[in-house]
Amino acid sequence: MKSNQDLLQERKKRIRQAVSLEKPDRTPVVTLADAFCATHMGVKLSDFCSSLHASNKVMVESITELGDIDGFDSAFVAAPLFPLGFMSNIKMPGRELGDNILWQLDEKEIMTVEDYDTILSKGWEPFMQDYVQNRLNVPLDFILSELADTPQMVKNFEDAGYVVYSPLVINLVNELLSGGRSMPKYIQDLYKRPDKVEAVLDTIQQGVLTNMRKQIRDTNSEYVFISPARGASQFFSPKLWERFVWKYLKQVADVIIEEGAVINFHIDSNWTRDLEYFKDFPKGKCVFETDGATDIYKIKEVLGDTMCIKGDVSAAMFTLGTPDDVYNYCTKLIKDMGPGFILASGCAVPVNAKVENVKAMIAAASGK
Repeated sequence: MKSNQDLLQERKKRIRQAVSLEKPDRTPVVTLADAFCATHMGVKLSDFCSSLHASNKVMVESITELGDIDGFDSAFVAAPLFPLGFMSNIKMPGRELGDNILWQLDEKEIMTVEDYDTILSKGWEPFMQDYVQNRLNVPLDFILSELADTPQMVKNFEDAGYVVYSPLVINLVNELLSGGRSMPKYIQDLYKRPDKVEAVLDTIQQGVLTNMRKQIRDTNSEYVFISPARGASQFFSPKLWERFVWKYLKQVADVIIEEGAVINFHIDSNWTRDLEYFKDFPKGKCVFETDGATDIYKIKEVLGDTMCIKGDVSAAMFTLGTPDDVYNYCTKLIKDMGPGFILASGCAVPVNAKVENVKAMIAAASGK
C-alpha cells in the first residue's frame, strides 16, 4: 500500500507532466472546491467561513473522503479575501446572510473618481489599507495573520497525500478598480477619463509586480493562479481590451514565467475573440482553465499545441445531471483533449453539487 507521501509525489508528477504537454499515467483531476466541501462534510457555511483554518480543516476532510483525486486549487476558502481582491463589500453566511446561504459580492460604487487623484499622489498601498479598513471594515490584521499560516495549511493537504495546486493567487489591477468603482462606473471611466485610469492602473501594477516576485520566491510556488474574470473579451471593445486588460495581464504573466513558475489562467466568461493572444507565451508554461463560457474545443484548436487545458464540468451537470452524465462527459473530454489536459470543474464545484457526481468525475480519470 502506498504511503501518503508516495501518493503526493505521484500526483505532483502527474500534474507536472500534463502541464508540460507530456503523457502522464492518467489524466490528473485538480479542481476548485470550497463551499462544496462544507455541504459534503455537513458543516454550516457560517462555520466553514469563520476562519481560513476552519475551512482548511473541512477541505482536507472532504478531499480525503473523495478519494483518488489529485488535488484542489487552494488550501482554504477565498471568500473572506474577496474584499481585498475586488475592493467591494461581501455578504457572508452567518453575518449578513443565513448560516447556509452562499457568500455574495455586494458590489456598488464605493471608490470615487476623486480617489484616482489620491492614489496618484499618495500611492496605492496607503490608499488601499485605509480603504479596506475604514470603508469596507475589513479586519485586515486578522486576515493577514491567518494568511501567514498558509504554509501549514498547505502542509495539512500534503500530509494527507494531496496537492494544493496554486496557493498563490493574483488578481489583476482592473479587478480592483472595477470592483471598487463598480463595473458600470469603471467602464464609463474608460471612456470619460482613460488616461487617468491608465495612470492609476500603472501605479498599482508597479507594486503588484514587485510583490508578486517576492511572493513567488518566498513560497516557492510552482503554479500561480491568475483570475482576470472582469477582463473578459465579451465585456470590452478590442481597443479597450488591449489597453486596459491585455497590457496588464501580459505583464503579470511574463513576470511569473521569468520567476520560473507556471501560470494558471483561471478564465471565467467568454474569451473566444482573443484566444490568439495567448499564443505569445512559451510552450508548457501556462494552463488555460475555462468555466465553459469559452468553448473548450475552440481552446484546444487554438492553444492545444502550446498550453495545457483545464476544465470543464459545468455547475449544471454537477447539480442536475446523473453520475452517468458526468462520467460520459468526462470520458469524452479526456479522449478529445489528449495528454495536455487536467480534468476539473468549470470554475468552482457548486455548493449543491451531488457528491456522487463529483466522484463520477474522479472515476472517469482514475478508472475506479
